[in-house]
Amino acid sequence: MPAILCDLDGVLYQGDSAIRGAAEVVDWLSEKQIPHLFLTNTTSRPRSALVAKLARFGIDTQENNFLTPPLAASQLLLAQNRRRLALFVPTATCDEFSAFDISEHDSAEIDAVVVGDLAEQWNFTRLNSCFNLLMQNPQAILVALGMTRYWRSSAGLQLDAGPFVKALEYATGRAAVVTGKPAAGFYQAAIDRLGQHDHIYMIGDDIHGDIKAAQAVGLTALLVRTGKFTNADLQLDVVPDAVLTSIADLPSWWRAHTN
Repeated sequence: MPAILCDLDGVLYQGDSAIRGAAEVVDWLSEKQIPHLFLTNTTSRPRSALVAKLARFGIDTQENNFLTPPLAASQLLLAQNRRRLALFVPTATCDEFSAFDISEHDSAEIDAVVVGDLAEQWNFTRLNSCFNLLMQNPQAILVALGMTRYWRSSAGLQLDAGPFVKALEYATGRAAVVTGKPAAGFYQAAIDRLGQHDHIYMIGDDIHGDIKAAQAVGLTALLVRTGKFTNADLQLDVVPDAVLTSIADLPSWWRAHTN
């Protein structure tokens, strides 16, 4: 039985508006009993909030339908017994790290600095505090909840966490451990969570974070012309396995290209 990995923002919804036909497609996935998992680099809200948001669009999901960077990061840090954290993530996301000791002091002894998308909350003071914690704690790792460069909101394109993580890598000379897209480990965690399937398809709107990254781990990648998609994406050296006008075209594509 084939399975599906599906991005959220830009595929099922954009900002606070659903993509036309998204709810019907998720219902179709359930009716056809097609195994699926929703992947997102969103670090501004916990999984419970994602369930509630999709419910407002008429999409019925549960928390275990999602793999998020905070969840992947928590699993990684627990496995490495790194318990003392400094969090640079939105307040709502802190709940995903309730099993850890959280420090808010620049001079604290920590095991890891976790960086997510703080959007307008980033400023020199906060970024410099993150930098100093890493410099004062050479044993600490820098954990990035994704390396997405930008995303499209109702106000237009906005910087995501990636550029800020890159600044910290450059300043500290320390490579980040990435627990969100486009890291291969994040996709492998999703594959492992789905279990054994003869074919897995990834559906996304990001030519690099969704398409190129999914293909790099052997997945078939479908690009949708919604969200952050631009026509220039089709002129790059990344070639999607298929291009859909939107997620609404998935059932007809599926019937034509899968058994």
